Amino acid sequence: MVRKKGSFILCGVFLFVTWNAVLLLFLWGRLPTRRLGEGGQAEPGSREELGGAGLDLAKEVIRLADQVEAELETQKKLLLQLQKHRPLWEGLGRRVIDSKKGGKDLPQPHQKYPGFANVDQSKGKQDKDSIILPIPNIKVENKGLVINEDKFKSTVASSTDVIPILVIACDRVTVKRCLDKLIQYRPSAELYPIIVSQDCGHADTARVIGSYGSQVTHLSQPDLSNIQVRPEHKKFQGYYKISRHYRWALNQVFNTLSHSTVVIVEDDLEVAPDFFEYFRALYPILRSDPTLWCVSAWNDNGREGLVDPGKAELLYRTDFFPGLGWMLMKEMWTELEPKWPAAFWDDWMRQPDQRRDRSCIRPEISRTLTFGRKGVSLGQFFDQYLRYIKLNTDFVPFTTRDLSFLVREIYNNMFEKEVYSAPLVKAEELKGGTLQGVGPFRVQYSSKDSFKLQARSLGVMDDLKSGVPRAGYRGVVSFMSRGRRIYLAPPSGWSHYDTSWS
Repeated sequence: MVRKKGSFILCGVFLFVTWNAVLLLFLWGRLPTRRLGEGGQAEPGSREELGGAGLDLAKEVIRLADQVEAELETQKKLLLQLQKHRPLWEGLGRRVIDSKKGGKDLPQPHQKYPGFANVDQSKGKQDKDSIILPIPNIKVENKGLVINEDKFKSTVASSTDVIPILVIACDRVTVKRCLDKLIQYRPSAELYPIIVSQDCGHADTARVIGSYGSQVTHLSQPDLSNIQVRPEHKKFQGYYKISRHYRWALNQVFNTLSHSTVVIVEDDLEVAPDFFEYFRALYPILRSDPTLWCVSAWNDNGREGLVDPGKAELLYRTDFFPGLGWMLMKEMWTELEPKWPAAFWDDWMRQPDQRRDRSCIRPEISRTLTFGRKGVSLGQFFDQYLRYIKLNTDFVPFTTRDLSFLVREIYNNMFEKEVYSAPLVKAEELKGGTLQGVGPFRVQYSSKDSFKLQARSLGVMDDLKSGVPRAGYRGVVSFMSRGRRIYLAPPSGWSHYDTSWS
């Protein structure tokens, strides 16, 4: 922002000086001079030939003064034009999009929102030069969505806001695969500094990280001591160290390095080509919507066959904290840090006391892929689920799209209509291939056991954390089955999660 502001000011100063130079040259050329004829004599009819009788110096000075006044008025208008564009230099939080580059991707009036098959969008406020994303302040009435104009606010993502990437590392030399992809795909080293925080003190891993030189910032967790735990938790020592490392690393990012947001990845994650584009576009929504607390690049049910390969642009709200490449704001860390757990931080994040009815954003197709079977979890879920997660390969220009449909009041209205207008079918009908139509369809569950039974039958993850299913929103899990959109959903009228379903 400072660099852009300086460029505009230098341009304005250059124009002002150039204009005055041209003015001086112009006036210099208009001063009375001797007009000479052939042989150096005065030209016939000139003032010199008339003995100066026609020279009225006072009138000439007045005429020149009038010209100077006119030129100064023109300069004043030029300076006013420069002043008019000053907000472009100093307006914090504003994202200006090149209309030649992004204008063609802006949503059309009848384009449907991503993720909803049957519901037309209600567009947010936007113009051809910028995308304006509304924050929640919308009342839902029987006649539809009514925006309270007095309280309606908007935000735009600044293209110069710094979004650092924090890589949590330990003893995997394969962190090179993670860093290579991050450096390959990041559009700017200044806007996306990579900070690698290493625990464990593993020398070979440290050498790999150090080989990147100034391309990354290498931090070393100073406390490598064992943590005193209960005897029955000795086998979980690694989980305690991970939680301690996360706390230290996030304090470094927010308190020591003074960043306002961060995207956290672990050393066994590979990122998609539009990883940075994805988080850049969703940053302003996370910043402005208090009903969100994270943006994740991960879909827990993102396996081949469970996602729509042709809809890489689909985005969802989810009540389940996905992790595995996620964005966190400093304000949220200020809330979480004082009560940060000694171990199992990710499951702790999924508890109601932390989530507090807030949601995350997740994609249809994951923007991260884990390749680390080795770890403290000893490969839990890796062979059965994680190794089959599909990584997005298509670049989606999210920053040119209207994503205001993700605001809760707008999203909930469309989401419930989409889910509960879908025909109710049985899992057996889906598996039997006897259903007619392209979907979407709804499969209903009414208890913990029925959810697990239906989820296993349809091939989606069946575990629950504090009653919340993986990738679920308002109890609903969205996925593809045999090329059709399926909603595994509770009965209409869902109101809350049952924490005993765990």
